[in-house]
Amino acid sequence: MPPKITTALAVAASIALTPVAAHLTAAGASAAAKPNLRACYDGRCKLTLTKSVSFRVSPRFGITRLAIAFTAGTVRVKGTGPGVMSQAQLGKGTSGSVNGIGVRVVSLSSGKAVLRLAPGR
Repeated sequence: MPPKITTALAVAASIALTPVAAHLTAAGASAAAKPNLRACYDGRCKLTLTKSVSFRVSPRFGITRLAIAFTAGTVRVKGTGPGVMSQAQLGKGTSGSVNGIGVRVVSLSSGKAVLRLAPGR
């Protein structure tokens, strides 16, 4: 092939592939940003949240579900189970617990909360 055609084909191929590669990268980033709530079942995990969540936890804590909501200044962690409800309201850099699940607020802003959960019993 003449050099001009080869160059033109190479440029066309790189332009055609760019949107696909950009889309795949964006899709991978979205998937990576979603927290793995199942990992928290045993009361031990690190969560990076961008919205409120609710997930199951082991009944050994006396509750079966944790619900976490946050604003720029507070994180509310509510544990519920059959006939029981326990909650903690925490600020940036503070720690607390809900029925034996320790919660530490690592960082907090209006759009993101980073929490570390650890079983206390």
